[in-house]
Amino acid sequence: MNFFGLIIGTFVLLVTGLLHILVVKAEYQWGTRSWPVFLLTGLICIVLSLFANSDLLSGILGITGILLFWSVHEIFKQRERVKKGWFPGKEA
Repeated sequence: MNFFGLIIGTFVLLVTGLLHILVVKAEYQWGTRSWPVFLLTGLICIVLSLFANSDLLSGILGITGILLFWSVHEIFKQRERVKKGWFPGKEA
């Protein structure tokens, strides 16, 4: 039996949910200034995935890197959601 797909699929679901929470909290705390952290962490994950000896580890790092790149986009979308009143914003 091959559990590779099941493990990767579960990992994608969990990391996507975790990054959604992190994006909301990061935008609330620091606004869009947090995007370089997501970008740099994503780049590190992508580079590490290229040198990983395990297919599973390479997949996990690659997926995490791509999801972190997507989080850069989501930080700016979150700002728009806050402006629309869909999420609470910090009082200035």
